[in-house]
Amino acid sequence: MQRKTFTHTLLALAAGTVFFPLAAQAQAVKLTLGHGAAPGNPRHEAAVKFAEVLKAKTGGRIEVQVAPSAQLGDDAAMVTALRTGALDMSANSQGAVANAVPEYAAFGMPFLFSSAAQAFKVLDGPLGKELGDKSAAKGLIVLGYWDNGIRHMTNSKRPITKVEDMKGLKMRTPPDTVLVDIMQSLGAEAQQIKFAELYVALQQGVVDGQENPLMNIHASKLYEVQKHLALTSHMFQMTPLLISKRTWDRLPAADRQAVTEAAAEATAMQRRLSQESDDKLLAELKAKGVQVTTVDKAAFEKATAAVDQKWLATPIGPYLKKVVAAARAQ
Repeated sequence: MQRKTFTHTLLALAAGTVFFPLAAQAQAVKLTLGHGAAPGNPRHEAAVKFAEVLKAKTGGRIEVQVAPSAQLGDDAAMVTALRTGALDMSANSQGAVANAVPEYAAFGMPFLFSSAAQAFKVLDGPLGKELGDKSAAKGLIVLGYWDNGIRHMTNSKRPITKVEDMKGLKMRTPPDTVLVDIMQSLGAEAQQIKFAELYVALQQGVVDGQENPLMNIHASKLYEVQKHLALTSHMFQMTPLLISKRTWDRLPAADRQAVTEAAAEATAMQRRLSQESDDKLLAELKAKGVQVTTVDKAAFEKATAAVDQKWLATPIGPYLKKVVAAARAQ
């Protein structure tokens, strides 16, 4: 009997050494996901969807708090926080991430992609995987490439139809060096202003105009302070959904799998919402009194050709060549 009791005790102790780590893994996990877009924007709706799906997949154990509208700082600040582990996740901007991983700039060359779908064919292939590897080396794990839209220009001064109409306009840009290059090549004055401060800057005339996808212009009500919209389609931008490598490394394999699956669902939703929004939003902007023009695309492409050449001569040149070749092969 004593021997049997001793054996049972050993088995119980052994069981304990197996189950304590599992119990630790089953502890509740709280993550924070910050982004700069307003509620109603596909970026926010997809972030909320991600949180809902991940909570369901883990039986409520992993909760994601979504902080929209730059509550946790602008995109650049959130990238820094991701890299240090101070922030868990962010649906961020191409330009801000490019400051840490320069290869992101390759996807923002002027007039490189005529549609978001064309860009995603490249991003969902080997070149997107390579970009993810470069991101991981800088402390950023890519969970998905979201759509920040094809970008257009607005201003309060005059209609834009030709390159000459851009001359002297004070145009806001995000912290995106490629966009600054594009504006300067078109004869405009580029001024960086945080997106959260953009409405007031336009309202007060600090800058004459700005450029953004239609969904951002609409969700942030920029149409209230901008009379003219030019459908320039001058640049595609993605929104990389990122998780801090420090957070990622703390998660057990099962949780990583759940995060990956939830991100895939949210990515599909975000892209779909973005695609559906443009035609509807253009009609709504016109109904609100915004004057819409189209531009001489060939002349705009010619004026910005030097931007490509400048970036091909930088350290990202080899990667950029592959992206350009892939874009033109479609």
